[in-house]
Amino acid sequence: MTPRKHDTGRVNLGERLASAFALIVLLLIGALALFGPAGVIAWGENAAMLQAHSKRIAELRETKAALENRVRLLDPDNVDPDLGSELVRHNLGVMHPDEYVIELDMPDKSATE
Repeated sequence: MTPRKHDTGRVNLGERLASAFALIVLLLIGALALFGPAGVIAWGENAAMLQAHSKRIAELRETKAALENRVRLLDPDNVDPDLGSELVRHNLGVMHPDEYVIELDMPDKSATE
C-alpha cells in the first residue's frame, strides 16, 4: 500500500493546532507577566502601597505602645496614683474648690510634618 497524501496533511494540521495552542498559552503568560496584579506595570503601584502600609503600621505600633503603657499604669493591683486621680477628677468632675483645670490642645502631628 502506498501512503495517502491527505494523511500527512492531518498530521501537519494537528502539529499546527498544538503549536498555535502553545503560542496562545505563552502569549497569555506573557500578558499576565506584564499587566497582571503582580506584573511589571503594577510594580510601581505595589511599591507605593507597601510604603503607605509601612507608614500606617509604624503609626499603629506607636499608638499600641501608648495604649499598652496606659493599661500598665491602670493595672488594678498597682494603679499609678497620678493617673488614677486624673481619671477620677476628669470622669466624675470631682475637684477641690481651690483647683483649676487647664486643658491643653495637643498639636496635630500632620501639621508639624
